[in-house]
Amino acid sequence: MFRLPFLILEIVLSIRDHNRAAWDHLATTGYQWTVPVDSATIAEARRGHWHIILSPLKPVPDEWLGQVAGKKILCLASGGGQQGPILAAAGAKVTVFDNSPRQLDQDRLVARRDSLQIETVEGDMADLSIFPDHHFDLIVHPVSNCFVPDVRPVWREAYRVLRSGGALLAGFNNPAVYLFDERAYDEGRLEIRHRLPYSDAELLSPDRQQQRLADGYPLEFSHLLETQLGGQIEAGFALTGFYEDSYPPSPRQPLNDFMPLFLVTRAEKFSRP
Repeated sequence: MFRLPFLILEIVLSIRDHNRAAWDHLATTGYQWTVPVDSATIAEARRGHWHIILSPLKPVPDEWLGQVAGKKILCLASGGGQQGPILAAAGAKVTVFDNSPRQLDQDRLVARRDSLQIETVEGDMADLSIFPDHHFDLIVHPVSNCFVPDVRPVWREAYRVLRSGGALLAGFNNPAVYLFDERAYDEGRLEIRHRLPYSDAELLSPDRQQQRLADGYPLEFSHLLETQLGGQIEAGFALTGFYEDSYPPSPRQPLNDFMPLFLVTRAEKFSRP
């Protein structure tokens, strides 16, 4: 009866190791979320002309971010040389936290190239124990919690490390995406196959999981809105902003023609009585 917790820990570590290796590979391929911003973008940010995205297309509203100069900002599971360097160029004190060393290398590359101060830390987005309570003014969290099996610890840790009055800006997949057969979806066909919440770790055979790694793809997990939205509220946040987004039109994204595929929230940490 004492072996189950160790078995669970082994499974979680295996998922994290798999996804670290996959994202290390993706960082060498020119995948959208691994390409660092260029020096012109950094120069514009220094002049006060900038935006960040947490989903494929729509910029985060300016009023969600406010004045970032001098603020401590955690870019959570946000390696790749994109959000972090822009915020640093805008004057923020930025820490980029990510599971992939090569994704963090992209942030270090921009920092060296454009003389930015950025702290980079490798770790699991569900474990921010390296940071003290009430440490950050703002957390930006692009679509990435689909790579962990349980999102609720991510929200709890984000709440803990934010100061009172701080905000969490988070993007995530619409769970409806995971209803469909993956191979048919890639061929442009919508064939409902899975019950939600979906888990690659549970529904793919070990051989298929290894094939995903060989092909350079991470394991993915859907999360119900009950744990994405409700989980933030349960952690103590108050939801203060919301929008939806999608991919650009593409035959490889057939659901894109019918509904938004991404959700983005702003959640604020208020003082508790």
